[in-house]
Amino acid sequence: MRRLEIKKAGRINPLWNMYQTISRVKVVKNFIFIELGRYSPSTKFKHLLYRKMLGMKLGPNVSLAYKAMPDLMYPERIRIGKNSIIGYNTVILTHEYLIDEYRVGDVKIGNDTMVGANVTILPGVVIGNHAIVGAGSIVSKDVPDHSICYGNPLVIRSRNDE
Repeated sequence: MRRLEIKKAGRINPLWNMYQTISRVKVVKNFIFIELGRYSPSTKFKHLLYRKMLGMKLGPNVSLAYKAMPDLMYPERIRIGKNSIIGYNTVILTHEYLIDEYRVGDVKIGNDTMVGANVTILPGVVIGNHAIVGAGSIVSKDVPDHSICYGNPLVIRSRNDE
């Protein structure tokens, strides 16, 4: 079950009026630092940039691969545990705009967890410790500790069943 804060919009979809929900200055600042990090070859530099400039909570030795994309609006709502890997071109969302509402939720990724390439992680999910998320998956629900998951819809299996 995703943990989301749901905020109703008026008659017009909230994306059209997104600067009523978030500061333009914050979005521009986040854009600059996220793009610098996405194209940087240094995981240590990304780690420093994302923690200090964007407020992401990253444990020691977290590696975000080339072009991994943290949420542009609320990157401070992302927490990644120690020694975890976020794969190439993965998107971690903490917000979603719908026709009549927008939703915001924290994303928590555990310790020693691997997220494969081209994964999309939706707002409000928790991925447990020692979990593996297969490439191309859409993480739309919580993933327990010591699990392997893949696909869309997400299939979750215990790593003990391997």
